[in-house]
Amino acid sequence: MKILLAPDKFKGSLTASAVCAAMADGIRLVLPTAELISVPMADGGEGTAEVLTEGTAGGWHTLTVQDPLGRPVEAGYGISGDGKTAFIEMAQASGLRLLKMAEYDPFQANTYGTGELLAEAIKQGVERIVLGIGGSATNDAGTGMASALGWRFLDETGHELRPCGGNLAQITTIIPPESAWVGSVDVACDVTNPLVGPQGATYIYGPQKGAKPEDLPILDAGMKHLAGLIHQQFGVDLAAMPGAGAAGGLGAGAVLFLKGQLIEGVNLLMQQTKLAVKMAGADLILTGEGRIDHQTLQGKLIAGITRLANEQHIPVIALCGSLQLAPEELGQLGLVSAFSIVPGPVNLDDALVNAADYLKRTTAQVMRLMV
Repeated sequence: MKILLAPDKFKGSLTASAVCAAMADGIRLVLPTAELISVPMADGGEGTAEVLTEGTAGGWHTLTVQDPLGRPVEAGYGISGDGKTAFIEMAQASGLRLLKMAEYDPFQANTYGTGELLAEAIKQGVERIVLGIGGSATNDAGTGMASALGWRFLDETGHELRPCGGNLAQITTIIPPESAWVGSVDVACDVTNPLVGPQGATYIYGPQKGAKPEDLPILDAGMKHLAGLIHQQFGVDLAAMPGAGAAGGLGAGAVLFLKGQLIEGVNLLMQQTKLAVKMAGADLILTGEGRIDHQTLQGKLIAGITRLANEQHIPVIALCGSLQLAPEELGQLGLVSAFSIVPGPVNLDDALVNAADYLKRTTAQVMRLMV
């Protein structure tokens, strides 16, 4: 029997690779001769860079960059085994997870550290960059990132501004760097929000980054001003572009400053890992994530996997820590079935610590249905 393992991480307990390993251990208890193919997956957000680096037999690099508030922080990025592609997550340098809740500040936070990661990867001679932009602490439309790459933002007096959400409205001139990198950039982007307006970066995502109701019109006005200036100077209309509002406007910034292409994160992951090719001829696919709930219905990873699998008539079973969907909702995802790995009432600490063992046991029980 050929079985493909294509899970996401179990957030807070197991990486996607560790999930694959636990699933494999469970399968071998029942089907020791099964052919197993492990393809750790991600949804384009946290963990994407590591999954892609590992999947290309690449190496992980770390350096000290600026966090969203300008303080030093250790961040990493990957380079593929052939040295041609860099895998970068903006959350490594500019993520909300780097700040305490009392520090959330969409006026001052910026993406400069993400630009530093990009600059370092470019120095390594890569030809392509895959940039994941989930989990941002920022609302600067990528101006901080651009500043680290040599772009300058001036006010009406010619003074260079610190690029951040609170200064966007003061920018009157954008000066590109004298020379620009000519490689390609694919941006993993799983939202379709525009840059400005009621469904834009500020109003939809600003509150979770610390913006108060009275802050939203101010921050959005800065975004509108910048979008107008960009249209005037460069002839690019970013205001209503789907995905431009992702990561506090970094979607828009990646398009202008990096000439990037916005791609649905899961599609990018499936392409990069050659998932459709690897699943060919499989008898079963096991996938999963930490929690399968109503957000999963709106997500892309499991649905993307089942879509490819259904084209090849391969059944897909999901394992998870918490299962909160009804059988008919699992059908909407294209799953044959789904199972929680938790053996009974346990507290969260127990579930996290013992996740690998619980996953191994549950996988073995699922496999008994196959023999």
